[in-house]
Amino acid sequence: MTIMTERPTAIEAPEPGAFEDMLRIVEEMDTPVGYKAELIRGKIVVSPWSKLRYKKVMKSLRLQLEPHAPEGHDVDVAPFLFTFPGSGRGFGPDLHVADETVFDADGRHADGAALSLVAELTSDSTKDVDWLDKLDTYGRVVPVYLLLDMNVQEISAFWDPSPKGYRSRTNVPFGRPLRVPAPFDFELDTSEFVVLFGEGESEAGNVDEDIQGPA
Repeated sequence: MTIMTERPTAIEAPEPGAFEDMLRIVEEMDTPVGYKAELIRGKIVVSPWSKLRYKKVMKSLRLQLEPHAPEGHDVDVAPFLFTFPGSGRGFGPDLHVADETVFDADGRHADGAALSLVAELTSDSTKDVDWLDKLDTYGRVVPVYLLLDMNVQEISAFWDPSPKGYRSRTNVPFGRPLRVPAPFDFELDTSEFVVLFGEGESEAGNVDEDIQGPA
């Protein structure tokens, strides 16, 4: 019996092997509805998809990105796994913008090199992975990474990837416009991103300085 919780749960593979072997295990998993399986630091991690109240934020972000996406790229929040063989990672971003041709292939995972933008809505249970592991991996491949910190109520944009990670970053609190860099190049309205927290939930958080990409 498998018990799923609100926090990500790591599942050890019987005999950890090559990246492709781990991908095969993920594809064969019977992941419960509402959960996703990712490859993080050599482990298969099962975690819930975004909370219901984040839907409005994701919809607003998707609708604003669509008119500015590169030609032939699709903006979606569908649960697809994107792989990064060079880092041994496989992530299912909350929102992705990717070359439509990557979805013509068979299989259940897509090449992360097809991405032009990813967005993650982070919270207490996912912030370490979103701010550290995903920032490092995306920063070597994906042109733009939008990180919405739902506790701090601010959005960060990272761009200009390099072998050592993103070279540029900017951030604004929710409610103020954010310039999304090329290839999108537009002002993002974040006024609809504010989410009210229920009793007992965190309303503020701290971001470690050492997660920033090189200057």
